[in-house]
Amino acid sequence: MTASSPAPASTDGKGLARGQLGLIGSTVMGLASTAPVYSLVATLGFVITAVGVQAPIAFIVAFVPMLFIAFAYRELNRAVPDCGTTFTWATKAFGPWVGWLGGWGVAVAGIIVLANLAQIAGIYFWLLIGQQELSENTVVVTITGVVFIAAMVYVSYRGLEIGERLQNVLLGVQYLALVLFVVFAFGSVILGDAPDATAVSIEWFNPFGFTSFDGFTEAVLLALFIYWGWDTCLALNEETKDPKRIPGQAALLSILVLMFTYVAVAVAAIAYAGPDALADQDDVFLVVKDALFGPWAWLLVLAVLISAVSSTQTTVLPTARGTLAMAIYKALPARFGMVHPRYRTPGFSTLIMGVVAIVYYVGMTFISENLLADSIYSLGLAIAFYYAVTGYACVWYFRRELFSSASNVFYKFLFPLLGAVLLTFAFVKSAIDMFDPEYGYTVLLGVGGVFVLGVGSLLLGVVLAAVWAAFPGSRPFFRGESLNAATPVLVPEDPEDVARSIDGGRA
Repeated sequence: MTASSPAPASTDGKGLARGQLGLIGSTVMGLASTAPVYSLVATLGFVITAVGVQAPIAFIVAFVPMLFIAFAYRELNRAVPDCGTTFTWATKAFGPWVGWLGGWGVAVAGIIVLANLAQIAGIYFWLLIGQQELSENTVVVTITGVVFIAAMVYVSYRGLEIGERLQNVLLGVQYLALVLFVVFAFGSVILGDAPDATAVSIEWFNPFGFTSFDGFTEAVLLALFIYWGWDTCLALNEETKDPKRIPGQAALLSILVLMFTYVAVAVAAIAYAGPDALADQDDVFLVVKDALFGPWAWLLVLAVLISAVSSTQTTVLPTARGTLAMAIYKALPARFGMVHPRYRTPGFSTLIMGVVAIVYYVGMTFISENLLADSIYSLGLAIAFYYAVTGYACVWYFRRELFSSASNVFYKFLFPLLGAVLLTFAFVKSAIDMFDPEYGYTVLLGVGGVFVLGVGSLLLGVVLAAVWAAFPGSRPFFRGESLNAATPVLVPEDPEDVARSIDGGRA
């Protein structure tokens, strides 16, 4: 195999490296993709604004549809452990057009969030070294963000093994900071040193205690999307030891860990500082870091920086593998299907993802930082779209066996369907809210710029699919010949012997 041709059909699947991740490594990738520290920094203050001390139950309620969709991913992955995930599964369930748009949803979400993560990494890098003025300089922050994207693309290009080792360290630092935050916050409350100690109450966990429906939906929608990213471990299935079992387990484990993390930090923050001090804060950690950590306050700044950088690398991984799969099945030009002959990574797709993310980030920044901010706010639409498509695809793909056992009723029918319906509601509710010209920072075509960018980015996928469908190379895909419900997919066979992963494979 050469670097200029797609991977052949063989026991090696698409030519990706095999046996790189075990359960621990796969879970680390899923957790790192969500950027837990940054997700809390960016969201917790606004969730508290919406529902006050009931922020913990908002995180728990938002966890439910994510858990349901994770079951859909697990069941589909057991049947078809393909790195194309949503693209491959939706194509087999609903045909080429829905599958192509599902794959586009994954790609567009990755590109938009990479711009956001790069900006955060640029800002917090200069804050970490005490350069407040440079952290507010758009040119300096943008150049710094581009450097971080390029560095993480290089790590992804070189191979999954080095990426896993890096993520073990980066995620460890994030969780060290979060554990210390919770311990210090509760310690200060117990010792009477908290600035505005608030007694923890069972009412914080009462799902029927919300006083405003609008506040409830706003908080849950905010909380819902900070779980996004756990599906990275599914996109790495072909490079995982036991690809039919471990990725699905890692997805479920990632979501459970995230739920406990978010709830613990929310409870600790409110108990320490009270809801009023944290409401409407862009960065809740900046509000309390000096009083809580003292001379070690820099650790929280470092954790936010690491969270953004870590998620940058793990966001490149699934988007590149998604476009690799699309190319293998003729849904994209063949060059996207190139696998590096030495590193056995989707080399061309990885580099293209990095270039597109950099161009998007730089372009949107210098056109309008407000436009960049609104594009990030619109991200939830793409996430809800492709997660919901995956849920519906699970139900339809397994439709002939849904009621053959109690297990199938729950895991292939009820949970995936409920998750998809809840995410469809989230999509519609978010789109309605975004339509308001007062939503976000910009107004485009007389409506909210967030709505135009969010819906427009999804509709752009329809245009691109139609353009590619006009090329002769696309015909096998759009005719349903290269990938359909009956055709076998290019995934590794189940060998008796494969290389052990760093963490022991079947950990």
